[in-house]
Amino acid sequence: MLSVDPNESQRLIADTARQFAQRVLAPRATQLDLEGGFPAESLAQAAELGLLGINVPGELGGVEAGAVAYALAVIELAKVCASTTVAITVSNMVAEVIAKFGTPAQREEHVPALCAGEYIVGGFALSEAGAGSDPGGMRTRATKTDTGWRLSGSKLWITSGTHAGLFVVWARTSDEPGARGISAFLVKGDAPGVVRGKPEHKLGQHGSTTTPLDFNDVELGEDALLGEVGQGFKIAMMALDGGRIGIASLAIGCGQAASDYAVGYARERQQFGAPISSFQAIQWMIADSATELDAARLLVLRAAWLKEQGKVFSREASMAKLYASEKAYVACDRAIQVLGGYGYTREFPVERYLRDVRVTRIFEGTSEIQRIVISRDLLRRHSSAS
Repeated sequence: MLSVDPNESQRLIADTARQFAQRVLAPRATQLDLEGGFPAESLAQAAELGLLGINVPGELGGVEAGAVAYALAVIELAKVCASTTVAITVSNMVAEVIAKFGTPAQREEHVPALCAGEYIVGGFALSEAGAGSDPGGMRTRATKTDTGWRLSGSKLWITSGTHAGLFVVWARTSDEPGARGISAFLVKGDAPGVVRGKPEHKLGQHGSTTTPLDFNDVELGEDALLGEVGQGFKIAMMALDGGRIGIASLAIGCGQAASDYAVGYARERQQFGAPISSFQAIQWMIADSATELDAARLLVLRAAWLKEQGKVFSREASMAKLYASEKAYVACDRAIQVLGGYGYTREFPVERYLRDVRVTRIFEGTSEIQRIVISRDLLRRHSSAS
C-alpha cells in the first residue's frame, strides 16, 4: 500500500540528494543562472553518488532504489538548481528506457556508462519543428542499408544537446501514417554526421542547454535499433509516462523552494510595525501554496508508487504532472508577491524559481496534452464499464 512517509531506503536517497544539492549545487546555482553554460562538473559528482541511475537495476550500475525514491530525490535537487536537475531527470529516463527495451548487449554497453557519467548524460531526441505534441508528424527518417540504418533529419528542444554522449532518437522507418512506422535508435553523440546546434536563449533554466540536432546521413549498425521496428511510438509514450513523474517532481522542488523562501522573508519583513506574516493576506498565500504543493506531492508519490509496483500509471502520471506544474508556478508567483518589489529582482532567488518552473507546463507533454491523456483514459474506462 502507498505510504505517505518514505521508508528508510527512500529517505536515504532523498537525504543524499539534499546534501549533494546543498554542498555542490547551491554554491553554483546563481552564477550558473546568470552566466549560462552546462553543469558538467556537478553532473560528474552526481554520477559518483548514483544520482544518474536511481531507478536503474543494480546489475547495470544503477542504485535500484525505485520510482518513489527517484521522485523524492528530484524534489530535493530542484529546490536548489532546476537546470542541473533537468539534465539528471532526462539522463535517468534514457537509462531506464534502455534498461527496459534494450537487448542484453545494448543494456550492458550503454546503461552502466550512463549511470557512471561516462556519457556525461543521456539525451532524448523526439521533438521536431513539425512534430512536438504530434509525433505522427515526424520527418526524421531511418533508411535500411546493407549494414544497418542511415539516419537523416533534424530534432529540436534537446535537453543537454551540447554535451550528451548518447541519444535515443526517434525516426520514421516506413511510410505508414501517423505514429505507426516510427522506430527508436541509439546514437552516440560523436557519431559522424551528428551536428549539435547552438543553445536556445530561454526564459529560464539557463544552466540547461537546449539545442537542435541535425543528423546528416548518420550511418548506424543493426545494433542501434532500440526495441522492434515500428514500435518507437510505444517506447516513447512509456518513457514519457515515467518522465512526467520526474518533471512533476522538479516542479514541486521549485515551488517548495520559492514558498519556503517567502515564508522566511515574511517572518522577517516589517511593515506597519509588524512582520508581514501577521497579515491575513500573506497568511492565505502561504496556506494556499502549502496545501497545493502537498497535494501535488501526493499525486506524484501515487504515480511513482504505481510505477514501482509494475501497475498502469499513465493517467496518474499525467495528473501529477499537470497539477504539480501548474500549482508550482502559482506558488512561485505568490512568493514574488510576498517579497513585493524585491521578489522581482535578481538579488533574491524567487524570480529564478518562477522562470525555471515555467517550462514544466510545456515539456514532457504540455498541460493541454495531459488533459487529453487524462480525459481519454477516463472516457475509455467509463465506456468499458457501461
